[in-house]
Amino acid sequence: MQTPDTLGIIAGSGVYPLLLADAARIAGVKRIVVAAFTGETFSDISNRANEIEWLRVGQLGRLLNFFRAANVRQAIMAGQVAPDNLFNLRPDFKAMFLLARLKERNAESIFSAIADQLAEIGIELLPATTFLDHLLAPAGHIAGPQLKDREQADVDFGFEIAKHLSALNVGQTIVVKNGTVLAVEAFEGTNEAIRRGGSLGKKNAVVIKVTKPEQDMRFDVPVIGTETLRVASEAKIRAIAVEAGRTLLLEKSALLELAEKQKITLVGR
Repeated sequence: MQTPDTLGIIAGSGVYPLLLADAARIAGVKRIVVAAFTGETFSDISNRANEIEWLRVGQLGRLLNFFRAANVRQAIMAGQVAPDNLFNLRPDFKAMFLLARLKERNAESIFSAIADQLAEIGIELLPATTFLDHLLAPAGHIAGPQLKDREQADVDFGFEIAKHLSALNVGQTIVVKNGTVLAVEAFEGTNEAIRRGGSLGKKNAVVIKVTKPEQDMRFDVPVIGTETLRVASEAKIRAIAVEAGRTLLLEKSALLELAEKQKITLVGR
């Protein structure tokens, strides 16, 4: 892909949009145009943007008009929007029209419909991993102690279960221990699923995070960051297994250092 002179970023929560903006600059993007969300996006994104518009979740028409006026032709969705905000949004007319046409109203269907709206005004939505290949999880042992046979068996077992569940749009994260599924991610999100599974397992449970079989890599790419590790440590999780080549390791150096310190194994498969 040729590096665009101008890049639009639809910026959700966390450090992901900040890391993307920094990586895009390094790659040669000259102008970054950011659509940010009040109550979601870190204010530091303003320091990375040439132009920025602060929106309320649900103001789709305003987002499209902003990008069109800024002559954006390529854009990336980066960072999450809290489930409560996504599903309790106050849609503008454009968003209301979009939602009315959807047979299913889940995160994937909504984001896919937004991508279609962007395409209609000539904006290509790029994969969410663009410019961030260096942060994709490698295969094999990544950090922390080597897994014991029982823990490796839980990774193998949990990975297959998680893949089946993700195909049903239930969730992409599960927690297992000794061949038993303790928690399945649903509406509450990854961190709450980890806390619940850790509580049920007492200690040394294993977290598995995967992509869907036909994951649209333009949005909802699985990520693991230092906050995930802190939650896992509090829940006394023993290991986190992610899908290699399809999961972003945010703040990678700090993440690996924290994994070693907390003795939590990170593995890609």
